[in-house]
Amino acid sequence: MKKQILSLAVVALLAFGVQSCEKKETKPADEELTLGNKVDSLTTDIKEVTDTAVTKAENAADKAKAATENAAQDVKDATKKAATDVENAAKKTATDVKDATKKGAEKVENAAKAAKDGTVKTAKEVNEALKK
Repeated sequence: MKKQILSLAVVALLAFGVQSCEKKETKPADEELTLGNKVDSLTTDIKEVTDTAVTKAENAADKAKAATENAAQDVKDATKKAATDVENAAKKTATDVKDATKKGAEKVENAAKAAKDGTVKTAKEVNEALKK
């Protein structure tokens, strides 16, 4: 009987030893992430990335708008300059034509006067008068 009690005592000690070895350390609550915490964290990350993407898209849209406005102003300025250049060229051409017509008319008038006065007697003299 003594042996049986001793055996029971040894078995009880072994069982107690095994039980104390099986205990696991618990993690502190703030280090432990539950599935809900992980989902919340991922949702927050997605919102931040989305907000960043939206901000970048808005900035790109603003830059594109400014570039378009600058290009439109450049086209407007170039068109205005071209219109002014055409107007100036037309005025110069009109002045040149007017001057050439005036000179031609003066030559014809001088030749007619010379013919009327009788100072021009031949076609050769008319040509020379026109050259003057």
